[in-house]
Amino acid sequence: MKKLILGVLALCSYLSAEACTNFIATRGATTDGSVFVTYSADDYGMFASLCHYPAGKHPKGAKREIVDYDSGERHGFIDEAPETYNVIGNINEYQVSIGETTYGGRKEMVDNTGIIDYGSLMYLGLQRSKTAREAIKVMTDLVEKYGYQSSGESFTIADPNEVWILEMMGCGGDKKQKVVWVAVRIPDGMISGHANQARIGQFSTYNTDVITSKNCI
Repeated sequence: MKKLILGVLALCSYLSAEACTNFIATRGATTDGSVFVTYSADDYGMFASLCHYPAGKHPKGAKREIVDYDSGERHGFIDEAPETYNVIGNINEYQVSIGETTYGGRKEMVDNTGIIDYGSLMYLGLQRSKTAREAIKVMTDLVEKYGYQSSGESFTIADPNEVWILEMMGCGGDKKQKVVWVAVRIPDGMISGHANQARIGQFSTYNTDVITSKNCI
């Protein structure tokens, strides 16, 4: 099986949300058929450490505390998954990788009552998924249940076979519609990238390579 190579140029426990770049190459765009994803934080001091979340099995009723990836603020608790997977940096044992860049968006859309921030969401996705598509479902299910606390975000979500961009924005504290999101698969043979700008423009909801929240249209 082709290895998924994650190029982590700069990672640390405190990440400048406004200085990130992701570069993406799909299988058909590389000489050996591998998927490539790079994730850089282009700011001073963004090279301190790699996080490690060991695999584990958790009892029914276990809770997971959500601590803000940037500020360290404690947002609350969510239900823990029955099983979580080994994660080092931004890749897990099944070669699922997740990067991000922040595009911000309208300030009034930020949901300050949401529990899950963008950084915590990335690592929850890595701990709970075996494929990119599963990571998208895990991440979007979590924010639809617990709320999304950060501003507009573009996530790169990849596995050894495909790469997706997931873009997400809160709904300003709306109790019924916590978040709006869309995910688009990068066509095989293509390269892409994003750097603190929303990347997804027009899309068709009839396309099987597009997934959206129910409130997107």
